[in-house]
Amino acid sequence: MIEDNFEEQNQIRNSVPSASPARSAGWEREVLEKLAFATLREQRAARRWNIFFRFITLGLIGFGMWIAFGYGQQDAEIVGPHTALIEIEGTIESGASGSADSVIQALNRAYSDDSSVGVILRINSPGGSPVQAGMINDEIVRLRQEFPKKPLYVVVDEICASGGYYIAAAADKIFVNKASIVGSIGVLMDGFGFTGLMDKAGIERRLMTAGENKGFLDPFSPQSAKHRNYAQDMLNEVHQQFIDVVRQGRGNRLKETPETFSGLFWSGSKAVEIGLADGFGTVDSVARDELKVEDIVDYTQHEGLSEKLLKKFGGAVGTAVVNSLWSTSARPAFR
Repeated sequence: MIEDNFEEQNQIRNSVPSASPARSAGWEREVLEKLAFATLREQRAARRWNIFFRFITLGLIGFGMWIAFGYGQQDAEIVGPHTALIEIEGTIESGASGSADSVIQALNRAYSDDSSVGVILRINSPGGSPVQAGMINDEIVRLRQEFPKKPLYVVVDEICASGGYYIAAAADKIFVNKASIVGSIGVLMDGFGFTGLMDKAGIERRLMTAGENKGFLDPFSPQSAKHRNYAQDMLNEVHQQFIDVVRQGRGNRLKETPETFSGLFWSGSKAVEIGLADGFGTVDSVARDELKVEDIVDYTQHEGLSEKLLKKFGGAVGTAVVNSLWSTSARPAFR
């Protein structure tokens, strides 16, 4: 019986037709072709998306450069009489929006435009460089003489102190808010000294100079009476320049007291009372009530990204040079 079963099974196996070698080879070739075409389609789709994203990236880079270099910032066409507005925001220093280069360029554009009836200088600054503030003040005085029919008014925002007021003093009139901060007519030079701490820590300062005063105001060396007196004389000189500018600009309107030039600051209402300001007002109210032209055009010199980067780099280099010359961060400042 067992042998009969084996024979039946063998007969069944032999009766099933086996796949021919030709059919097997055709099936494998068909699968390989399908896989190859699918791979090609995927590669082509990947290349198309890659090209698409490259074009998008190039477009974004081009748009960024267009914005950065200011090609999209074209001056609007100015038609008809208008009030020119220039803003000084923040510290007055080289490379900042309140630098002499930026403000003077805007002032010249505003005055030279035949359609502008006057200039409003909106100031919100705690002060800064005596040099930058002095350059702007001198230019305002010059332009007022060249264009006597175009008045310049200052409108104080939050604060107009030190170098900010040095500039404001050249205006025809100064308008404030009752709570504005005005004044601080003084000069300072700040620094620090580590000599006592170094002695306690056993640290020796080894400073070599060519020139007996080259180590002037070095924070790691004792301050001599000679250097202290020299620095004070220089501060007094710059302070007197500040005083002269305020007296010349304010004239008889200034109600001078011993505290006027002491470095104190006052509220806007007190500033009007003591003659540091002329009244209360905003940019809109001054344009409407003083200049009689409510259309305002902003002449402020706004910087593009490229200019900011270049100025930042140049300012960093310049600061390093100045610091190396002074051997310290201490130098005269209106703030």
